[in-house]
Amino acid sequence: MFCIFPTTPGTRLGAQFNAGISTLEPGQSLSGNMIGGSKSHGRGLQIRVEGLDDSQEFFDIDVSFFSTGLLSEVFLRGNLIESDYFGLEFQNMQMNWVWLEATKPVAKQVRRPANTLFRLSVKFFPPDPGQLQEEYTRYLFSLQMKRDLMEGRLICTENTGALLASHLVQSEIGDYDDVADRDFLRMNKLLPYQERVQEKIMELHRRHLGQTPAESDFQILEIARKLEMYGVRFHPAADREGTKINLAVSHMGLQVFQGNTKINTFNWSKIRKLSFKRKRFLIKLHPEGPHQDTLEFMMASRDQCKIFWKICVEYHSFFRLFDQPQPKSKAIIFTRGSSFRYSGRTQKQLVEYVRENGAKRTPYQRYVFPYTACALFIRKTSYSVVDSPQLSPFQPKGPLCLSPSFQMSTLSLPGPAPSPLQSPILSEVGSNARLEEEEEGRRKRYPTDKAYFIAKEILTTERTYLKDLEVITVWFRSAVIKENAMPEGLMTLLFSNIDPIYEFHRGFLKELDQRLALWEGRSNAHAKGDYQRIGDVMMRNMCALKEFTSYLQKHDEVLTELEKATKRLKKLETVYKEFELQKVCYLPLNTFLLKPIQRLMHYKLILERLCKHYSPTHRDHDDCKEALKEVAEIATQLQSSLIRLENFQKLTELQRDLIGIENLTAPGREFIREGCLYKLTKKGLQQRMFFLFSDMLLYTSKGVTATNQFKVHGQLPLHGMIESENEWSVPHCFTIYSIKVKVSLEQESEDDMNSSRTSLDKQTHHRANTTMHVCWHRNTSVSMSDHSLAVENQLSGYLLRKFKNSNGWQKLWVVFTNFCLFFYKTHQDDFPLASLPLLGYTVSTPEESDSIHKEYVFKLQFKSHVYFFRAESEYTFERWMEVIKSAASTTGRMSLLIPKGGPMEINGN
Repeated sequence: MFCIFPTTPGTRLGAQFNAGISTLEPGQSLSGNMIGGSKSHGRGLQIRVEGLDDSQEFFDIDVSFFSTGLLSEVFLRGNLIESDYFGLEFQNMQMNWVWLEATKPVAKQVRRPANTLFRLSVKFFPPDPGQLQEEYTRYLFSLQMKRDLMEGRLICTENTGALLASHLVQSEIGDYDDVADRDFLRMNKLLPYQERVQEKIMELHRRHLGQTPAESDFQILEIARKLEMYGVRFHPAADREGTKINLAVSHMGLQVFQGNTKINTFNWSKIRKLSFKRKRFLIKLHPEGPHQDTLEFMMASRDQCKIFWKICVEYHSFFRLFDQPQPKSKAIIFTRGSSFRYSGRTQKQLVEYVRENGAKRTPYQRYVFPYTACALFIRKTSYSVVDSPQLSPFQPKGPLCLSPSFQMSTLSLPGPAPSPLQSPILSEVGSNARLEEEEEGRRKRYPTDKAYFIAKEILTTERTYLKDLEVITVWFRSAVIKENAMPEGLMTLLFSNIDPIYEFHRGFLKELDQRLALWEGRSNAHAKGDYQRIGDVMMRNMCALKEFTSYLQKHDEVLTELEKATKRLKKLETVYKEFELQKVCYLPLNTFLLKPIQRLMHYKLILERLCKHYSPTHRDHDDCKEALKEVAEIATQLQSSLIRLENFQKLTELQRDLIGIENLTAPGREFIREGCLYKLTKKGLQQRMFFLFSDMLLYTSKGVTATNQFKVHGQLPLHGMIESENEWSVPHCFTIYSIKVKVSLEQESEDDMNSSRTSLDKQTHHRANTTMHVCWHRNTSVSMSDHSLAVENQLSGYLLRKFKNSNGWQKLWVVFTNFCLFFYKTHQDDFPLASLPLLGYTVSTPEESDSIHKEYVFKLQFKSHVYFFRAESEYTFERWMEVIKSAASTTGRMSLLIPKGGPMEINGN
């Protein structure tokens, strides 16, 4: 992408070009022999490069020097961070598109560089768009899909073509408008057969109401990646019988097509060697039974043979190797007849690089151009979609949150400490200027009916729920596919079970979003009154959800089989642990597998609230009551499964976090409580973390190790255990007598915690905001009942945040789950910027001394840490207070467990 200010209707992205990320190899430089920079040096000339948006730029280079310089300058000027997915291609003398090689001079590859058009294109197509970490990269990929559609490379049915085109229209001009759609489609050719399907495109575009450009990009890539011709580039050949076929290469290996139909795939794992001899392209396979181990294909010329061989080398290196090949080494499966090698980063290196450097990128801004019936010219002043308070996904994303070590230092310090929410990233969120005015305007403009805010809670929590499903369906899938870490049977079991649920909720979220847009008056609907309800949408979707009961019932098997496989397969275990450290996996991974059943409980609770609010005569009451009946029926069927799965999930989580105990997930064992106590030792009272199960009590210490895990010091069976009080002159003390105590081989003293580290300590770092770590630092405890209640009390939405001594308010998307608040810039972000564990906090309304003169504000405090949060309505304020109380103080958690008869029933003994 090369234009800061778009020059054609529909162009919607501007990138700043005064900074960027270099993609040069170690030891290479843009100066000296890489780029002449001036026509007076050597043979300087201008190279013309076409971007993916069809705009063109000129670059001054010396053609006698390596092409790396030109590539680097293109990526630098385009501010492309994930640049290794892209390359420059040009047409050779035979009019075939070939890639510019980085390690050769331009003059050695192109006969007349000054007269040649180079174009920026996607070179490597990952199997899943979720592997692309930058929104900008996904946008450029969507432009590649647009180009491939128009050039007839991305072959699909006309219906699919129309669907892809409808998302392209939505991404360029926003929500449907009949006149704007027709004008845009008249001026922009998206499909070779566009005239035939124009009405279909417009009809489909109408359904994308409220979809942001970033969401449109993702939809385009999601649809495209499922097509057989996604990323396919044909290389004509013939088999031994002379039958005409086409060869192609992908992330998986080599593909063989007859016409446009794929007839065979040779995975990289099956290929022993690739080579070419003159016109013959040879694939040597690992021998399997009676089958021939060498396949031979005839191509039109030696040059075409070599071109395809080089592409295979690069694809294999990019997707299969961990590190880029060194200059003297040769790729294992390729012949040594050529010195050619892949010269960029591998996908693994690229992912790690972007993860570490993503926050340093130069921000960019998308622009959407409005179209009106009377003004079809290009406006010089662009309208930025960020100006909308509801849709603001385009600010650059920052890192997940503070590092675990920093986070835990803020938790463990008894006195004043840096706040986990005073992150530089978070302090940039939102703009204090005009925020008050915006909020007041929004309050006046939007409905104030309580039913609206209950409906909005369904929408906001559904957004979070869909993002949680994507952790499995998009991100985890991408991780296991990339490393080829999961057996095919388990892949099928896991994803065939959760994919249909994910697809259903994508459609459901869209319906909710459209209905709320009508209710708020964000659309141009004229019959507002008919849309100020939610019951019909809920009833229709709760009925449809019943069809997924069989999928939900399989979650038990999925969770069990996944756990068995991670114990059995070292590679899967490694991928699992590494994935849990990724920013997007903000909770223990197997927690996300419980979300579909837990979501049923949320629907039930919210619908109960809605039915209670409506009078029986309200037009929305009957639909809501019917929806409640449907979801309650499914929830009842799955209640026992949920209890069992939550227990299994907690046991497996503890198995990973505790060192020194095996088989924690033994059949029949139930988790009861975890918490911090002080144990009397020879050295006095020492802090210990205790875990109570239905059959035993574990006590552990937090070792000073790289793993952040707890070491088991003792196991006490509950059978035959005796407990007594007041044996020591210490307040709140009790003594336990156990018949059989299994003590760790390590001596139970603090000295051992600093002793030489074992191989166990080399395991992966663990997340610092799991309940065990928070209990340790906040000196509190959590029961399984608390965990179950926390599941019911999940909440999402925008809040305004203010620090104790700051002036302005800042808008954040806040998610409450697992006793923790997670903070995002917008609801579209893939991962949180910071988190705040709530155990030990108190929640209250501000005091007069706080000088907060606003409505709907609540105060969070733990020691010296004080935060104020402001909700949009009385209903949302009460809901946030309710859920935070359920997670914060022990008193708050206990109050929810008190029977309706009152507290005397608990103390009645």
